[in-house]
Amino acid sequence: MIKYLIMDVDGTLTDGKIYMGPNGEAMKAFSVKDGYAINYILKPAGIIPIVITARSSQIVQNRCDELGITEVYQNVFYKLDKLKEIIGNDNLGKCAYIGDDIPDLECMIAVKKAGGLVGCPADSVKKIKEIANYVCENRAGEGAFREFSEWLVEND
Repeated sequence: MIKYLIMDVDGTLTDGKIYMGPNGEAMKAFSVKDGYAINYILKPAGIIPIVITARSSQIVQNRCDELGITEVYQNVFYKLDKLKEIIGNDNLGKCAYIGDDIPDLECMIAVKKAGGLVGCPADSVKKIKEIANYVCENRAGEGAFREFSEWLVEND
């Protein structure tokens, strides 16, 4: 049974584009459909959402606060080490993970090897798609997270 859903942000919850103005990062776009999944699909199913991302952004923190995601880890380059620190080495099989690119690969392999489930948006890189249990029809930032969440709850 899945207890945790670990997610990347850029390229998973967003379209992967970073809109920058002359003074730095300005905007990221998030799907309302994906946000709905946090509070109305995952939490009622007893699944704890956890964000682990290599970038750091107040925008991400604001969105997580808005959605009630309390487990938010930014500026993390060794995602597997952080994941094990958060949930413990013995709980990887109780995880689902959604990511889109090479920084997610090590976590996704470890989760899948332990018996957990991994998914990715339709526009993920090839290596991620090859190991995913579920490749979404939707693209990142366009409902892929919601799609994976629904699949996860239906198939867990």
